[in-house]
Amino acid sequence: MKLVNVTNSYKQLVNKQLENTDAYFVKVYSAGNTTVVYTEAAQHAEILVVNKKRAVRKTEINEILTYFLKRIPKENYDRNQISIIELKDVIEISIPMISNLSVRQK
Repeated sequence: MKLVNVTNSYKQLVNKQLENTDAYFVKVYSAGNTTVVYTEAAQHAEILVVNKKRAVRKTEINEILTYFLKRIPKENYDRNQISIIELKDVIEISIPMISNLSVRQK
């Protein structure tokens, strides 16, 4: 699966995300009929995977997750804390950052 950066085609979405959420970084990618929105904030990263034509396959979810985890330093997240919510057309992957986890555990 090849993800193509199409952020420039989604300027309004990116601006709304930056204005209305705690995100400081937003990128939009496309892989055919699948759109991936990646957002980063101080305490978490979120990956939204949307395909309105068909269900997203587990292999695609794993590939997308692997692709973005390579961009986050390993010491900044705990793989066991990653949550994946699967709905009909949408997959949401939430990656809590370690600094956020250590504060909650104390």
